[in-house]
Amino acid sequence: MIRPLAKPALVLAGALTLGGCSGSEAATPDHPTWHNTEVNVVSRTTVADGVAMATSMKPDGTLEAVAVDLATGRKLWSHPSTMAGRLPGMGVPAPAIVETATGQTVAVTVDPARRGRWKATLVGLDARTGTRRWSRPVHSTFGPQRCGTFVCVSEHTALASARVVVLDPVTGRIVRKLPGIAEVEWSDTSRVVFLRLARHPVLESHDLRTGKVIWRAPVEQALGSGVDLSGGWSFGATTGNLVGYVAPYTNPKTSKVSAFGLFSVKLADGTVNWMRPSVVRVYPSGSPGFAPVVRPVDQEGQYGGFARLEADSGRVLGQISAEQVPESGWWLAFPTRMEKVGFLRHDKPGNAFDLATGRNADVKDEHGWSFCVTDPKPLALKGQNSGFYSVASLCEFRLADGKRVSGPGVPPAWFTGSQNGWRMWRDEKGGLHGIKDGDGTSPGMYG
Repeated sequence: MIRPLAKPALVLAGALTLGGCSGSEAATPDHPTWHNTEVNVVSRTTVADGVAMATSMKPDGTLEAVAVDLATGRKLWSHPSTMAGRLPGMGVPAPAIVETATGQTVAVTVDPARRGRWKATLVGLDARTGTRRWSRPVHSTFGPQRCGTFVCVSEHTALASARVVVLDPVTGRIVRKLPGIAEVEWSDTSRVVFLRLARHPVLESHDLRTGKVIWRAPVEQALGSGVDLSGGWSFGATTGNLVGYVAPYTNPKTSKVSAFGLFSVKLADGTVNWMRPSVVRVYPSGSPGFAPVVRPVDQEGQYGGFARLEADSGRVLGQISAEQVPESGWWLAFPTRMEKVGFLRHDKPGNAFDLATGRNADVKDEHGWSFCVTDPKPLALKGQNSGFYSVASLCEFRLADGKRVSGPGVPPAWFTGSQNGWRMWRDEKGGLHGIKDGDGTSPGMYG
């Protein structure tokens, strides 16, 4: 799960890549496309067995889980949803959708129905019809996640008895319990990797069939002592590896900044492949496992230039120096293939640099993708804590004059990611778009 869902630090915004992307870069008449305007999507989108799911906000400020047919974008059903103990910095969660070992597909969300001291109800629903299969009362939770062919839920998160339960998605029956709070960062049909949310956070790989711990990797082993997850985190998988980012956090009592940076571990045994401590990830950007883009920070808190890293090795593929970065008042914007880095100034001429050479680029014909809104407003959610934001939308701009390019446009693959060739994104009004312009699967900014 990615963590830029709180209000982004726009001065650090940006993403770039020197390599190609999964899927093509623009819509053509040969590519099936759809646009669903019945929804106001505020979460990322999850996909399984031809069904796409997201959390949508209704006009009255309540939430609902929405299922759409992946091939057509047609709304299949919706079900009331809520957050019960979710932290604002984590963003609004998407429903979990799981294709089981027996070929059934189940969606899991948190229903607002209360039962005595239980603040909400976890429900399993048929992914195609929305028919309820099972329910389970919950006190507080960060929400359900797919873990292989199971569902993993951190529950009682506000209590000393916090735990993770692994559930059979067909019946809701508990398969396994783990003490403490954890989040799923990667899984396949046989294994799952949790990030244990503790004072000393640890990545932990488990065998899904037996529950046996395969390996453990303390995050501080890669980034140094003093890691604090309060600043946020994000993970993405590359070939055989898991790339993670932990953001800096300033302790309000001590003014001390926590350890932060980017690192990679082998999914097979948890061995650290590479580490880049004291760098910040920038937004918008791709997943750390697909397009890691960073900006170094020195001990005095001064920012350096921008560097695009190779996810597999951590080596620098392209960069510009701190001296080349223009003065404040810009937002980062990048072309579809991310071979350049652009500095967008709204309604004014901007700047661009070629990443391979680090040289200044002519902005006359340059376009770049950046946040549509640079000062987003928090969601007006009913009955929830304040501070939640919807997933961001990207718009295309001309760097020569800082104006938006007319037309709907299709955001680049480094932002949307791809599920079996399908790419989906939210527009400024909350509508959900889909296009099938490839065959591969790759992570995007939101996982």
